[in-house]
Amino acid sequence: MLGGGGAGEHPVTESPSTKREPIARRMVVISEQAIPEEVARPDPLHGITLETIVTELVEYYGWPALGEQIDIRCFTHDPSITSSLKFLRRTPWARAKVESLYLFVQRERARQART
Repeated sequence: MLGGGGAGEHPVTESPSTKREPIARRMVVISEQAIPEEVARPDPLHGITLETIVTELVEYYGWPALGEQIDIRCFTHDPSITSSLKFLRRTPWARAKVESLYLFVQRERARQART
């Protein structure tokens, strides 16, 4: 009987050809040392809190214009930093939009500083 699972029987084991191999990761060589590619590219938002992001966007746009840029209720109806943070921490798609807009504003500021 083949691996029927009855009493006293051993389950069928995987053959060597069906074992899962680890997924190959792209590596980047930095100063004679290979590290994973995702570590090599720094996260532009690393160390920046969500509160800082929202505060800077409000200073740059103001609540009405921020609500036009990203049409979410926490920016358009009785907006506050506190209510916005609560909503954004619970809503990944909205947080992604806010972070994307913040990165855009940072690029624009850098572009204006060069000219």
